[in-house]
Amino acid sequence: MKIQQLLLLMVACSATLGAFAAKAPVITTTVKQVEFVDEVEALGTLRADESVELMSSVTERVTRVHFSDGQRVKQGDLLVELDARQEQAELSEEQSRLNEALKQVRRLEPLAKRNAATQATLDEQQREVETATARMSAIKARISERQIRAPFDGVVGLRNLSVGAIVQPGMLVTTIDDDRQVKLDFSIPALFLSAVAPGQTIVAKSKAFSGKLFTGQVVSIDSRIDPVTRSVVIRAKLPNPDFNLKPGLLMRVTLQANPRQTIVIPEESIMPTATRSFVFKVVAKDNQMIAERVEITLGKRRKGEVEVLSGLEVGDSIIVHGINRVQSGSEVIIRAQEDNDETLQQMLNKTDAAS
Repeated sequence: MKIQQLLLLMVACSATLGAFAAKAPVITTTVKQVEFVDEVEALGTLRADESVELMSSVTERVTRVHFSDGQRVKQGDLLVELDARQEQAELSEEQSRLNEALKQVRRLEPLAKRNAATQATLDEQQREVETATARMSAIKARISERQIRAPFDGVVGLRNLSVGAIVQPGMLVTTIDDDRQVKLDFSIPALFLSAVAPGQTIVAKSKAFSGKLFTGQVVSIDSRIDPVTRSVVIRAKLPNPDFNLKPGLLMRVTLQANPRQTIVIPEESIMPTATRSFVFKVVAKDNQMIAERVEITLGKRRKGEVEVLSGLEVGDSIIVHGINRVQSGSEVIIRAQEDNDETLQQMLNKTDAAS
């Protein structure tokens, strides 16, 4: 019985040694230098390029409303008229006084030249003209206060009044936003301040527009850093030709900083330990493909990829799949070469077709 157990143990050991002696099939990739950027993510809020709440500055009755909800208007368009009949009457009265004063000035000027009228009388009538003109300007200003106009091109919000309503100072009439382009304010840690500059490209997205990306540029950086959060507010502008983006919308921002050419490898090719990282590099020795374990220094990460700061060079061949079947110094057979985002089956099919 003991002899049989010994024979079984020898067979098992032989099988194990044979497995290690066999060439391990692996899939490799060639180390390349690619464009790489640090991506900083943040949450931001959209604001209109220009935005204002239109309010009444006087107490008066609404006589006409010239806009509807969500209407696009031009700068200077008349939106709301308030009752200005009293001011119009005062303007007409003052116009009559001005006309009379001008008539008296025209009559006295030739008389003063012939010394038939005193210069003081002429000066008094000229002062009447100036006074009437000033009073007319004041009345026109009061009439203007009763005409609410669009301060810039934009879209008005909801209408908050009707004809016949009495408005008071500070009462909201509507809002108006210039949304041909929008501002996006977001905060980033002050640690990344040196990597941000006006003119830099940002990419933003929102759950309201699933899968759609919006590109803009950084236009300004706040002059102060928040002493509590140690963050700084960045302002970017995004074009909005279709007027889809609305003020107040929450956006997720990706800021692309520190663009550079660097070595990037797939994450699955890395064997991490507690404090160090390794890859298997495939080298040719004596007509054999040998796997060598190489220590590397990692940099920044992005989805599925890692930047390599040292340990590899452009053109090196590293193992991506089959790492668990390889030891340093063991012979391998390259089953396929990973060049793009291909599936395993696609790589194998390509290799079979080439052979």
